[in-house]
Amino acid sequence: MIRINQLKLPIDHNEQALRSKIAKILRVPSEEIKSFQIIKQSIDARKKDEIHFIYSIDVNMPNEEAVIHRAKNVNVLSVEKKEYAFPPAGSEKMPERPVIIGAGPAGLFCGVMLARNGYRPLILERGESVDQRRKTVDEFWKDGTLKPDSNVQFGEGGAGTFSDGKLNTLVKDSFMRNKKVLELFVEFGADPSILYINKPHIGTDVLSGIVKRMREEINRLGGEVRFNCRVTDFILTSGKISHVVTQEQEEIPTRVLVLAIGHSSRDTFQVLEKRGVPMESKSFAVGIRIQHPQESINTSQYGPENHSLLGPADYKLTHKSSNGRGVYSFCMCPGGYVVNASSEKEMLAVNGMSYHDRAGVNANSALIVTVTPDDFGAEGPLSGVSYQRKLERAAYLSGCGKIPVQLYEDFKKNQVSASFGNVEPAVKGQYEFASISGFLPPYLSKSLIEGIEAFDRKIHGFARPDAILAGVESRTSSPVRISRDELFESRVKGVYPCGEGAGYAGGITSAAMDGIKVAEAIASRFQRFSV
Repeated sequence: MIRINQLKLPIDHNEQALRSKIAKILRVPSEEIKSFQIIKQSIDARKKDEIHFIYSIDVNMPNEEAVIHRAKNVNVLSVEKKEYAFPPAGSEKMPERPVIIGAGPAGLFCGVMLARNGYRPLILERGESVDQRRKTVDEFWKDGTLKPDSNVQFGEGGAGTFSDGKLNTLVKDSFMRNKKVLELFVEFGADPSILYINKPHIGTDVLSGIVKRMREEINRLGGEVRFNCRVTDFILTSGKISHVVTQEQEEIPTRVLVLAIGHSSRDTFQVLEKRGVPMESKSFAVGIRIQHPQESINTSQYGPENHSLLGPADYKLTHKSSNGRGVYSFCMCPGGYVVNASSEKEMLAVNGMSYHDRAGVNANSALIVTVTPDDFGAEGPLSGVSYQRKLERAAYLSGCGKIPVQLYEDFKKNQVSASFGNVEPAVKGQYEFASISGFLPPYLSKSLIEGIEAFDRKIHGFARPDAILAGVESRTSSPVRISRDELFESRVKGVYPCGEGAGYAGGITSAAMDGIKVAEAIASRFQRFSV
C-alpha cells in the first residue's frame, strides 16, 4: 500500500481535486489509481488567510514499488496495512458466564467483544436504559430532582453519553485497538468520517442510539444487560470472586468479574475497599467550566471569515502557574452546554456537553488544575473521593442547590455577580449567581486566574470580564486506581479492574480500548462459555 503524508488542499476542494492531487504527487495518470482511502484529515490554520486540510492517504494501484521510486517524494512511502485481531480462546473452563459491572464505554466494548466471541456476558448497570435515562436527566435539569442511580454519571452509556462524545486519545496503539473502537462506533451508527478526522466526535444525541444498538447486539448474541441493577456487595472465597450481590439481595455466581464501574462509583469503591480489593488514591484534576461566544473562538482560531466548512473551532490550552501547578483546558465543547452532572444528593458537579451539530451559541471548556495526595491527604485510598465530595458539597451550598455561576471579573474580585454581560449562559440545569472563588481553595483560584490571563494571550478575549464560570468540575477522572497485574487481574483472583473508574483510562476511547484489552485477557485464558 502506498501512503502519502502531508497532502495539502484548500478547504473547499472536492473529491476529484483530491484524486488529481494524488495523481500529481505520484506522477501517474489518475485513471491508474484503483482506489484510495483517507487515513487522517486535519486542519492547518496557521495562516488565517490560507487555511488548508492536511491529509494522509493510502493509495491502491499496480506497480507500487515503481510508483514510489518514480515519485521521489519523502512523503510517499510503502506501508503494511495492519488490522486488529482478537486472540484465540484459552483452555481454562469458565463455569459461569462473565459478569461486567457497568454499561459505560469500558463495559459495553468489553461486552461486545466477549459476546461476539462466544462468552455470553452478563452486564449489570445500576442506572436506566438510555431512552429512560434521557427522560430522567431532562427532568433533573428542569426541576432538580436527582435520582442517585440514574443521572449524568450513571446509566446506559456511562458518563460519556452526556458529553461532547470526543473520540481522540493519546494512548499508543500498536495493536490497532483504537481503530477497532472507531470501526465499532461506525458499525453501530457513527458517521464514517470519525475514522480519519483528527479530532473525531459523535455528540450526545448520536451516542444515545449507538449505545442502545450495542446493547441489542450483546443480547442478540446470548449476552444480557440488566438495568436498575446496582451491585452492593461481593462474596470472596479463598481470595477469589465467587458471587456479586445486587440491591435485591440476589447472589449472582461468577468466577470472572469485570469492574467497569466508572469514575463516580464512590459507594462501590467503599465496598471494594472493605472486601480487601487492593486500590490506591491517585492524582486527578479539579476546576471550573468557562463559557465564551463560539463566534469569538472561531474568529481567533480561523480568522474573521466565516468558514462554514470547518465547523465550530475548538482549542487546547496549557499553562504553568507561579505556584508550579499546571492549568489546562479539558473536554472543550464547541457549540455546547454546561450541564449539571451531579450524582449524589446535596452535592453538585458540572460537565460539558455538545450535540452532534455543535450548533449552540457558546463554547465551553473545563479549566482544571491537577491535585495530588499532598493536597487531599493520604489517610487511605478514598481520600481523593473525600476531597471531591467536600468541593461538591461547597458548590451545592454556594448555589443553593443550583449550579453556581460567576462572571470572570467577579471571580477575580471574589464577589457575587449581579447580572450577565454580553455572554448569555448555555446551561442544562438550574443555575444561580454565587461566589465560586469563595469555596475553591486559594491555590486553585490563583492558578485558574493566572491560567485564564495567559490563555488570553493565545486566544484574544479569553479573559473577557463577562466570560461565565460555573463550578465545580470535579469528575475529570477517577480519584482511585484499583490495582491489577500484567494480565489485567486484581490480587483478588477473577476480578478484572477496567476503564476510567478503575484508573486506567481518561475518556471514551481509552476506556473502550481498555474494555477490549480486558476482553482479550479473559478470552486468552478461558474457553467460550456454554450452558
